Amino acid sequence: MSAPVEDLLRHHAPQVLGALVRRYGHFDAAEDAVQEALLAASGQWPAQGVPDNPRGWLIRVASRRLTDELRSEEARRRREESAAVLTPRDDFRAPPPGEARHPSEDDTLTLLFLCCHPVLTQPSRIALTLRAVGGLTTAEIARAFLVPEATMAQRISRAKKNLKDAGARFRRPEPGELPGRFTAVLHVLYLIFNEGYTATSGAALRRADLAAEAIRLARAVHALVPDSGEAAGLLSLMLLTDARRDARSGPGGVLVPLDEQDRGRWDRAQIEEGVALVSRALTTSALGPYQVQAAIAAVHDEAERAEDTDWRQILGLYDLLASLAPSPVVSLNRAVAVAMADGPRAGLDLLDKLADDPRLAEHHRLDAVRAHLLELAGETGAAQEAYGRAAERTLSVPEQRYLQLRAARLR
Repeated sequence: MSAPVEDLLRHHAPQVLGALVRRYGHFDAAEDAVQEALLAASGQWPAQGVPDNPRGWLIRVASRRLTDELRSEEARRRREESAAVLTPRDDFRAPPPGEARHPSEDDTLTLLFLCCHPVLTQPSRIALTLRAVGGLTTAEIARAFLVPEATMAQRISRAKKNLKDAGARFRRPEPGELPGRFTAVLHVLYLIFNEGYTATSGAALRRADLAAEAIRLARAVHALVPDSGEAAGLLSLMLLTDARRDARSGPGGVLVPLDEQDRGRWDRAQIEEGVALVSRALTTSALGPYQVQAAIAAVHDEAERAEDTDWRQILGLYDLLASLAPSPVVSLNRAVAVAMADGPRAGLDLLDKLADDPRLAEHHRLDAVRAHLLELAGETGAAQEAYGRAAERTLSVPEQRYLQLRAARLR
């Protein structure tokens, strides 16, 4: 399947799923029907051409598969009829393909809130949203959470069953319900963006569609709750990070680290928007982790040259972040800030302590950071070995090539 067709299917998948769930309910069965429609499209479109209205095509095919499935089960059909008596007629009318129910209504955003329903645990909300809204495979989600694929598959299946058992409906939360789902929603968008900005596996360094979708949804959530400092902080963080996307890769898709990027290629308009968002949030809202991460990104983006980076300020922000939302990844990033502010040996000492954390011990990022700091310390032999271990552990081809190149340069 060609990349444009794959991108098109990934773009439309959550919208098609939203349309089906809005019309029929049955989240689990609807997702199966959408997957069948996507499979049919991946087989037909490359040979026969993409239809004029791909979203409408997918909705028609998925709806046909779903109604066939529903009609084949007598008990389920009776439940449908009973529900029809109790549900306003308009709730069962899907808008025409390609059109929204109301000009401002977005099925993808409504689907996002359904996936963050209160009956689900936070890990289940995140996993289900990444599957249904982000379009990630179960294997990709499992790697993002550092758990076995079978465990993640069970989590997603259980989440869909819980939604079904709870009778969860496809509708936008009432204002009073928003705070309860908000933290999980923001976390989900953050993870989708991260997967889009740096793919955890595969030949591509990033998945531009996922990153763009995360930013689009973050804008929608921010518009929904403009006074939320964390919604503004998350959108700011995404914009400030995504602003560097064009400078992150060189000829042939080679990964370019932050300190070697051509900063003239950074998107200044996005940086200005991100800085304005986080500056306002920091002065008008309660402090939260996304605002602090956005502030760290802003310090990087505002340095005209890599050597101008204010690492002491970044270290202070990481100390603050560690107090608000401690995690192995925050500790790893803080170790880099310590190394840049106080010397590589200080950072390496912190990495030795992190190596005992089972969540990081086998992850390639720990070895990649260790290799970088060893190289800065002049310990080229040990750095070469660490780069090699990191290259063996990552599932991202661009990262693997970059790490192998760094190791080769030290021979």
